[in-house]
Amino acid sequence: MEQPKNPVTIYHVAKAAGVAPSTVSRTFARPGRVNADTAERVRRAAEELGYRANQIRQGPPTRRTKLLGVLVSDVSNPFYSQLIRGTQQAANELGYEIVLSDSRESPTRERAALERLIPVVEGFVIGSSRMPDSALRTIAKQRPMVSVNRALVDVPSVISDNPGGARKALELLHELGHEEVYYVAGPEASWQDGVRFRELRDRGPELGMAVHRIGPVLPTFEGGLSVSRTLAERHASAVIGFNDLVAVGVLHGLIRSGVSVPDQVSVIGFDDILTSRLVLPPLTTVAAPLRQMGATSVNNLAALLNGARPQASTPLVMPVRLRVRGSTGPRLFKRVSPARGTGAMLAATKAAGAVRPGAGSLS
Repeated sequence: MEQPKNPVTIYHVAKAAGVAPSTVSRTFARPGRVNADTAERVRRAAEELGYRANQIRQGPPTRRTKLLGVLVSDVSNPFYSQLIRGTQQAANELGYEIVLSDSRESPTRERAALERLIPVVEGFVIGSSRMPDSALRTIAKQRPMVSVNRALVDVPSVISDNPGGARKALELLHELGHEEVYYVAGPEASWQDGVRFRELRDRGPELGMAVHRIGPVLPTFEGGLSVSRTLAERHASAVIGFNDLVAVGVLHGLIRSGVSVPDQVSVIGFDDILTSRLVLPPLTTVAAPLRQMGATSVNNLAALLNGARPQASTPLVMPVRLRVRGSTGPRLFKRVSPARGTGAMLAATKAAGAVRPGAGSLS
């Protein structure tokens, strides 16, 4: 796109995007009143022309509001409750209050919320963003930002050891005698999902295990439930869900279909939310220190607001723990043909006469 020689205005952007100047104005001032596709076209044209760069240099008036913006992808997901509580406690200890926003898994809503909050908050903690890297960097130029559960170049990030967690889960299944595993993938825009699947895909052959991918699905109970029948039909012996909600949905769907967990299928999740301890059997899961991650993010953001510079370009990686519970067990039988069905698998399990050993701590 040809760049205007004079300073870029909303009229240049409107012409490039094929909309009225008033639409450009509403896109940035009142994004919720503009069609999502139109708003994205306007933003793309503005970025190509450098219009937002001009806005960034001007910037909103600087003032201490003592407010920090905390944005998450889905506030109804229990994963975020501990993360939010960690940010809240750390912020209060530092004399700040948080403003919580929920993007509902939509990158468009996420960007609109961030742009609305820029004049209000001093900085952002963004959890599991679904926005492109370039869009996040644009926001970071306007307000200090710490990214959680997403590693970004040039933006301070706090993440859990996703590769290590995926590796621990796969190694447990290998020790239990499983020869293959199905990974139920989460949202395509999820950075964590990509990291976890790549580790499973790369580590599987080293252990002699086949790794299959199903999805993407919504990161919810319903998302896991939606693929449980497919997993039963494929006679999967081991399943790793994108998160605990997906894994619990898989577990519930398998049991409802007459498949025994863990005697016929072992199931593992990620996050260690409260639900993972309440279901029967209790869910084996990769636990991350969510509250600590939230608090660390706020402390790092406060340091940036007080003039500190990031000490390293690499993200801060928090350790994870594999909590072994009742949803995983040894592989007790050979795979049977689809024609024989679930009844044959149950018969094979009984014929083996095996008793599953204790599945580990319920902590």
